[in-house]
Amino acid sequence: MPSLFRFLTVVAVIAGIAYGVVFALANFVSPKPREMTVTIPPDKFLKK
Repeated sequence: MPSLFRFLTVVAVIAGIAYGVVFALANFVSPKPREMTVTIPPDKFLKK
């Protein structure tokens, strides 16, 4: 049983670190808006 508790503790610590990284990225990194242009070929508009 102690190995189960050790395993769950390690999984909980890894999940906590992953949650912290995602939280930090969401709050401290701001995306830079930029203009985007996508060219669509005319044959995509034709019905088949």
